[in-house]
Amino acid sequence: MSQESLRSQSKASWERKQEKPVQTVCKTVRQYSSAPVSPEDMQKLLDIAEDYRRVKNYVYTRYGGIGSLSKLYPGYTVQNEMTACGLREQLGLPSVYFYLAVFEALGDIRRQWIRTKSKLLRLVNRNEGFTEEEKHYLRFLLKVSNAFEAAVNQKPVELAAKLKAQYRTLADRTDTDRMHRYLCRQVRKYHVKPHTDTADTFSLSERAYRYADHGIYISIKEKRKRVFVPLTDNNQYGCQIRVKLYPQENRMEFIVPVHVAVRSHGDYQNQTGVAMGFFTMLTTDTGRRYGEELGEYQLAYSDWLREQSSVYNRNRSSNPGRKKYRDKKRRLEERLHSYINQELNRFLREERPRTVYIIKFPKPRAGGADKRINHSIVQWQRGYIKKRLTQKCREQSVELVEVLGKDISRTCSVCGALGVKKEGEFNCSACGYTDEEKTNTARNVKKRGQGDGVLYGQRRKDPHSGGRTHKPPVPNQNGAEQNRS
Repeated sequence: MSQESLRSQSKASWERKQEKPVQTVCKTVRQYSSAPVSPEDMQKLLDIAEDYRRVKNYVYTRYGGIGSLSKLYPGYTVQNEMTACGLREQLGLPSVYFYLAVFEALGDIRRQWIRTKSKLLRLVNRNEGFTEEEKHYLRFLLKVSNAFEAAVNQKPVELAAKLKAQYRTLADRTDTDRMHRYLCRQVRKYHVKPHTDTADTFSLSERAYRYADHGIYISIKEKRKRVFVPLTDNNQYGCQIRVKLYPQENRMEFIVPVHVAVRSHGDYQNQTGVAMGFFTMLTTDTGRRYGEELGEYQLAYSDWLREQSSVYNRNRSSNPGRKKYRDKKRRLEERLHSYINQELNRFLREERPRTVYIIKFPKPRAGGADKRINHSIVQWQRGYIKKRLTQKCREQSVELVEVLGKDISRTCSVCGALGVKKEGEFNCSACGYTDEEKTNTARNVKKRGQGDGVLYGQRRKDPHSGGRTHKPPVPNQNGAEQNRS
């Protein structure tokens, strides 16, 4: 090979290394069976789902307690012990399903411990019987996994040298035995081992399926045998897939995580504050509305659910079927979600935002006296709207900023005084400002998101800031321009 060829290849290799990696975001794609699945094939898949459930419950029972905390990360000890226990041979479950079930159950156990620790942390912070030193010590135990595992198992706390000095400093100021007993009591009270009764879903690794013949071949418990399922599309993927079985309808659904390239829009430069509502989905700080029919869709959905619930309770003794109920419920949900996604796409397309400011949702509260209103609010799709808006902003390189919402709808966006809301209008007695209630809220959201209570339009890029945005300069007392920090 000539020197020129070597130089050209090395130059091309160097240029490839210099290229910035393409940013991606994960989205969920669904595939569906195009023809009814035969009862024989469905039963073979249900057998896999049932064994998948048994494996997960076995792992939950054996490794969900305090004695297995040290085995949860990275999980290879659990894998080896599950291999040696003989459960896979007893069930006759292929390894491509067995180990997926094991590690899926381990993930559920880890998440359950995270929830338990979060609960304990809230209890510690609210406990007025502890001193600040005792609270600090308990927070340290909850944060450091090795220390927490030793404390709840009544073992000596052994840590690395870097953490050991900090632990000794905290331990010398508190009664460690009392703190450890407190943690043990709370763990016994609040920690529960996971359990599942779902026997209609399981995961497929890449070795457990292959695409061909306008469908997918799925491995079953019989050696060298596969079940063929025709699909509605010809898309093919090479990753772990989630399978959902619907035996009563003789159909299947495949849930696929797909990484797609993030889109970048040069003309998306606006700063947009939005207020979310029950009847109108989004109202911007300029007064534009998106999803004005959302309230009609949600009321129709919640009223129908409430009516069907009362009808079912009256006829429960006659064992009424639920197939028509489930079918119509799914159709209403799909119609509602389709409308939400359509309006979110229109919002991004027309507003062209670089940054979207939105209120951070508060925790759900207890209902009031009106049962119809309570039921409607429970069915409010605000969580779904927030999830879809977050996903779409990631896909379009739009920054989503959450702001605290305390008194944000009662504050005047002009002078900052508290005003009065009445029949959808906001009135400020201090400065006389009047506007639509949601528009005033969206303006406050934008002001809080931008940080200093002043409304700005587009932000400019500072070439020396690495892509960070800065607010426009304002004159100081001497007339010179200065940036707001």
